[in-house]
Amino acid sequence: MTLVSRRTLLATSAALPLVALNRRPAHAAEFAYKYAHNTAVTHPLHLRTTEAAARVKEATSGRVEITVFPSSQLGSDTDTLSQLRSGAVEMFTLSGLILSTLVPVAAINGIGFAFKDYGQVWPAMDGKLGALVRAEIAKRGLYAFEKQYDNGYRQITSASKPIKTPDDLKGFKIRVPVSPLWTGMFTAFGASPTSINFSEVYSALQTKIVDGQENPLAIIESGKLFEVQKYLSVTNHMWDGFWMLSNKKAMEALPEADRAIVEREFNRSAIDQRQDIASLNTSLKATLAAKGLAFSDVDPAAFRAALKSAGFYNEWRTKFGAEAWATLEAAVGSLA
Repeated sequence: MTLVSRRTLLATSAALPLVALNRRPAHAAEFAYKYAHNTAVTHPLHLRTTEAAARVKEATSGRVEITVFPSSQLGSDTDTLSQLRSGAVEMFTLSGLILSTLVPVAAINGIGFAFKDYGQVWPAMDGKLGALVRAEIAKRGLYAFEKQYDNGYRQITSASKPIKTPDDLKGFKIRVPVSPLWTGMFTAFGASPTSINFSEVYSALQTKIVDGQENPLAIIESGKLFEVQKYLSVTNHMWDGFWMLSNKKAMEALPEADRAIVEREFNRSAIDQRQDIASLNTSLKATLAAKGLAFSDVDPAAFRAALKSAGFYNEWRTKFGAEAWATLEAAVGSLA
């Protein structure tokens, strides 16, 4: 069955049960799922999840076929999240901070300057903090796989000036993802944050709607943001990961053995992708500098002190609740 006919089937059969929509004739895949993400085809997330989809097809003898749609082909992050909830898309990787528009506590890993290094990140996200978030995700009709993919520590870029101190952010027009935590953090610095989906970031920078943005190095490189930015400040202001999400009914529709294969292979690729990002983080600085970005190091303690002084940590401790905040601080130490 061609992709066009499958889309037509989905569009004209919305009232049918999800399982019926995803079954194909005996000679084809029994379960044909769509998986979407927002990164470029050169990003390790795309490369590793494509490998996982191929392994799933082989291990299930073709019963489960997962087609990968990169680069926001199926819509913006917020659009695709809606499609995931309705079952029009079966799988999606999404930053917890954007997911927080649906699951507020999913943003907790993005608390500014919370995680000092990966030695704190993975024990927390593979452990109690991650389990707490996954439980909340499940309450919204979604299923979160056990292992997160790495998006990385985020850095600030600018077209007009380097960001070296918290004062440099005052009045600074910066693009942030559609997430209250991002908006709240940069507002606390005195910046002027604007929420824009990633699919529109390049054009927003190109047309000067915003002067800067913040993303991990791998996203800055694969998204070619160096073409519309001049300065990069190594702030490491938050760590961000991608949750591998599935429509809960779609996962439950799979036979138990096939469901275990899907989880196993995508969790395996998450571990592989983490290593890819770790390797890239050691090489991308030179790559991006060669493409014209001027790098500046900053003192993270000054930025953290500015957030504390602005009441940012106390505000979000109240918003996340005592249990979630205590679980975070058990992993990273006292924040407020």
